[in-house]
Amino acid sequence: MINVMQPTLGKEELDAIKSVFDSNWLGKGEIVANFEKMYAEHLGTSVNHVLSTNCCSEGLFSSMYLCGIQPGDEVIVPTLSFVGAGNAVCVNGAKLVLCDVDPRTLNARAEDIEKVITPKTKAILLLHFGGVPCDMDKIMPLAKAYGLKVIEDCAAGVCSKYRGHALGTDGDMAMWSFDAMKILVCGDGAMLHFKDPEMREKADKWLYFGLESKSGYENSVAQKWWEFDISSYGHRAIMNNITAAMAIEQLKKLPLFMEKREAVHNAYNDGLGDLNWLDIPLPLEEGSRSSFYFYHIQLKNGKRDELARYLREKGIYTTYRYFPLHRVPYYGVEGTFPNADYATDNTLCLPLHQSLKSSEMEQIIEEIRKFGKIYG
Repeated sequence: MINVMQPTLGKEELDAIKSVFDSNWLGKGEIVANFEKMYAEHLGTSVNHVLSTNCCSEGLFSSMYLCGIQPGDEVIVPTLSFVGAGNAVCVNGAKLVLCDVDPRTLNARAEDIEKVITPKTKAILLLHFGGVPCDMDKIMPLAKAYGLKVIEDCAAGVCSKYRGHALGTDGDMAMWSFDAMKILVCGDGAMLHFKDPEMREKADKWLYFGLESKSGYENSVAQKWWEFDISSYGHRAIMNNITAAMAIEQLKKLPLFMEKREAVHNAYNDGLGDLNWLDIPLPLEEGSRSSFYFYHIQLKNGKRDELARYLREKGIYTTYRYFPLHRVPYYGVEGTFPNADYATDNTLCLPLHQSLKSSEMEQIIEEIRKFGKIYG
């Protein structure tokens, strides 16, 4: 089966993990600090704006506390979002308010967001779908006009850029995922970015039980280093040296990964762009860049499900991300979302990863074209 997503790992990652084993310090330590510094450089910022955590979902959940969202406050989320975003809002006691999206990019637009703003709205939790940037030049002034926090879910945007700068650095807070099916992988892990260094310091305590001072080896000041105090009922959601060592090696490989993923994207454009029964992704605005996490096509003939089954029978796995939150009964959100409904019923994500072979790309394109001759 040709996988829709797949990591690329090698000897370098194994050697890095072995060095951690040999050090006998597996928890959070110097290697985590090194990764945070390297990732800050990757974003074009300083280390006092970034902080690692154990997974991107933790970043979503923690964003509610860190951005001061209280029970009863409203948080706007695009209905085409990862379920973790919806859960993060609801478990905090806030009200999940969904907005529609652009039917082609699957990103929320400023006009979609403004339609659902009320006096109770306190934040926007954006998803940059597949690492393709939302139009932040319109969204940020809107947020400022209404006094709203902006949280950017950049889970798939590890190398994405908006107007020449790293995606995720416009809003108050952002997060990137390093789980097993992302581009940079380390088993699980994530990086957070904060516009305000003071929020970063607040997060540093929150993600380690709310401790005001570290205990044990890290507390070199106190006479009784086992004593401590807390400032919040924080979590324990830290990265460790094992995952950080793996992440460092993956970070070094990102330029090559991007080169290969862009080649796959372009091959699909060339191989499918002339088919009048489907739409390929829209080109990005000048100065913006995708991480090429998804390649999604949209069928105009209502045969998306048939194509997915046809390809699966041919050994090609496809999927659709993300199932809209307004269709999840448990959330109980009412409203009309015509663009998201169109996308949900007609969009298909094709295999895209840096290990995809040329022969596999050719097979995928050929089978889609064959399907079109039957159903197009």
